[in-house]
Amino acid sequence: MRLSTVILPVRRWHEGGRDEWTAAESLGFHAAYTYDHLSWRSFRDKTWFGAVPTLTAAAAATERVRLGTLVTSPNFRHPVTLAKELISLDDVSGGRVTLGIGAGGTGFDATALGQDPWSPRERADRFGEFVPLLDRLLTEDAVTHEGTYYSADEARGIPGCVQRPRLPFAVAATGPRGLAIAARHGQAWVTTGDPKIASTGTSEESLKAIRGQIDRLGKACAAAGRDVAEMDKIMLAGFTPDGDAPMRSLDAFVDFAGRHAELGITEIAIHAPIPDSVFAGDRTVFERIATEAPAQLG
Repeated sequence: MRLSTVILPVRRWHEGGRDEWTAAESLGFHAAYTYDHLSWRSFRDKTWFGAVPTLTAAAAATERVRLGTLVTSPNFRHPVTLAKELISLDDVSGGRVTLGIGAGGTGFDATALGQDPWSPRERADRFGEFVPLLDRLLTEDAVTHEGTYYSADEARGIPGCVQRPRLPFAVAATGPRGLAIAARHGQAWVTTGDPKIASTGTSEESLKAIRGQIDRLGKACAAAGRDVAEMDKIMLAGFTPDGDAPMRSLDAFVDFAGRHAELGITEIAIHAPIPDSVFAGDRTVFERIATEAPAQLG
């Protein structure tokens, strides 16, 4: 079981922002991720910086911890420009970047560029075109593609990623089409649990739902000719019926993580505390979890 953290881009770099990323490395986290949004929920009218510049600065400020997004989506991204940014970020970091990627939703990002929100079907259609094209752009020197939603005309990807054949994708998906994309293109799979029961379900119902997701991922991998055991399975914590309970003590977290490890989850990402927010956890408990939980989880 790997333990990672999520650092939301809500602090100016020279007013505590940099310190969050260097602390993540000092605490021994496997990876430090951030959200890739233009704004997010209760932070919409508060400070919020861009993911790629933040990760680039974090790459320059750290040496060992992996870095990435949880998650990027097509809501305001295009594969050609995103690929160029990722190649650059992977270079600056010395090959420490993981791209968490998902189909997106109906939040603020969905309309920030002036468009109407896409339907679930269109989000799935776009995602199904976005990921394979991004895969090519990160692995081929020149790409030409004419699609329904995304096109590229002799787009150059030189010199490519430091990581070969490209930086890893961690695909967030629970539906059949998304799981098929994860099976074909993902080195890891991401879940937040079942959003349908996040506020009304129980811990046991959540575990059952995640077990079902992993079973369906296994079937998707088998259909793609892959062994599901090859894929890392990442859980972004904080969105299950457990709420913030696992972050209230070291013992509570170890119990929570252990039950998910039994399902097959190989990495859990926890949010770094942000005072006066939905992630207003106890910093001391957070640091104890970071330094003591991995040894207990094995």
